[in-house]
Amino acid sequence: MQHFNHNEHPHRRYNPLLDEWILVSPHRAKRPWQGQNETLPEDNRPEHDETCYLCAGNVRANGIKNEDYTNSYVFENDFSALLKDDVLYETKNKSLFQLKPERGINKVVCFSPKHNLTLPEMEVSDIEKVVQTWAEQYIELGNQDFINYVQIFENKGSVMGCSNPHPHGQIWAQSSLPTQVEKTQKNLRAYYDKNKTSLLKDYLDQELKSGDRVVIENNHFAVVVPFWATWPYETMIISKRHFGSIIAMSKEETTAFAEMIKAITVKYDNLFNTSFPYSSGIHQTPTDRVSHPEWHFHMHFYPPLLRSATVKKFMVGYEMLGEAQRDISPEQSAKILRELPNQHYKTKNQ
Repeated sequence: MQHFNHNEHPHRRYNPLLDEWILVSPHRAKRPWQGQNETLPEDNRPEHDETCYLCAGNVRANGIKNEDYTNSYVFENDFSALLKDDVLYETKNKSLFQLKPERGINKVVCFSPKHNLTLPEMEVSDIEKVVQTWAEQYIELGNQDFINYVQIFENKGSVMGCSNPHPHGQIWAQSSLPTQVEKTQKNLRAYYDKNKTSLLKDYLDQELKSGDRVVIENNHFAVVVPFWATWPYETMIISKRHFGSIIAMSKEETTAFAEMIKAITVKYDNLFNTSFPYSSGIHQTPTDRVSHPEWHFHMHFYPPLLRSATVKKFMVGYEMLGEAQRDISPEQSAKILRELPNQHYKTKNQ
């Protein structure tokens, strides 16, 4: 009988944030691929595109003109998934037909006026301004009496469903806790009530001690491939200090957070020498005016690419019907990312 090797043999791993299991099948990464290949996006965009709805000074689809912004720029989404309107609805107690209205506010955050400048190609000082904008919006939206959670996120690349190539993110603020956030809060709270410590603080301390899944770190944050990662090169930025939200950061921590965003996105681009697609987002304290000592600030990155710039991981079949599954161990992913250059591939000859 063979001895177990987590880089070779199939096994399951537990995700304490979601109380879920994931199947890891590292041997499957060796199989030949004859399936879907994605089309690489053009990487020769101009600094300003007269046809882009998000560029500075341009008119959007609804006829509103953007400001001639010079840093990050925020406006309410012209095609919001949520609306501010309060509506009357009579609750009907039918257990299999539950429905309730949902209020919210959706915003767009342009990272830079430059149409061709993604986060890994921005200066840390300019990413800091994006972080400050996120913090301002967290306060502004969270202070609305009907907003109980502020979700900050970015979909980068057409393969992730991004409808406009101008580098930007979104903020969806709503009256309920989204499902993934509610599940995370439940598990963070259970751990905190039992141990009187932060789950992610204890987890990160163990990751830093091990080093197997740490990609990069500075004095205030670490980037790790989670032990339970689902996507091939999934990572989390976790604060070393236990605090709940973006507004609790010191000036030094804000800079350090911006450094980590740049560092991991540069490594992503360097992996396949392409503008690497992903969905990313911040998980932090709800704004429901209740104390939440269980929350620990962190940011997820979910990139779909596995084998090359044109082959992505599909979540289908077993993943949809059974449970999440990955084809490369988190330790292998972390080692690959860790060993990539810290300088962006576009500037290596400069």
